[in-house]
Amino acid sequence: MRADDYLANPCEASSLPFWKAETVQIPKNIKVIRDDEFNVERCADNDERYFKLIHDMKIVEKTHLSEQFEVVKCGTESYAGHINECYAKEGISTEELKEYKKHRVYDPDLWIAVADKATGQIVATGIAELDTRIGEGILEWIQVSPQYRHKGLGKFVVRELLWRMKDKASFAVVSGKVDSESNPMALYRACGFINPVIWHVITEKNL
Repeated sequence: MRADDYLANPCEASSLPFWKAETVQIPKNIKVIRDDEFNVERCADNDERYFKLIHDMKIVEKTHLSEQFEVVKCGTESYAGHINECYAKEGISTEELKEYKKHRVYDPDLWIAVADKATGQIVATGIAELDTRIGEGILEWIQVSPQYRHKGLGKFVVRELLWRMKDKASFAVVSGKVDSESNPMALYRACGFINPVIWHVITEKNL
């Protein structure tokens, strides 16, 4: 994929951010189909729907935490532990997460952890990446501990990541499961992401 083709419409061009579209090889038994090209009658196998959204970075406002919480520094193991706490079925190991730091899009300033001051417990985390070649910011892992949801922490993490990227990225993208119980698309739309495009990830069981 050429950068110009991707930049013309990042959400429609690929389900993946540009750097992954260049480097990731999709397994033979998996098909990724944009919604406008999807035929349900021909796709009877396992189908999971994902959205992709874009933020034009034209309006990015600084946000603040309530007094109950604070941004803290922590290690990769703590990030992995929190992700696994939030996503029991889609977790990630510490070693897998360490691989993120080897990517050319890694930016240490785009790893955020929020703790409850009273307990020191990590209650929200976010990881973003930055492709400086095309000015693309990529939100990868955004999660809030179940018992701390609906307190504005998700919005804080997303908006803080956008704020940290505002002078480096021309736009930012994010993806997530359409049918997730936590309704992540609503969070991102509330934070200024637009132009939703749905992608179907189909696992063909007979291959």
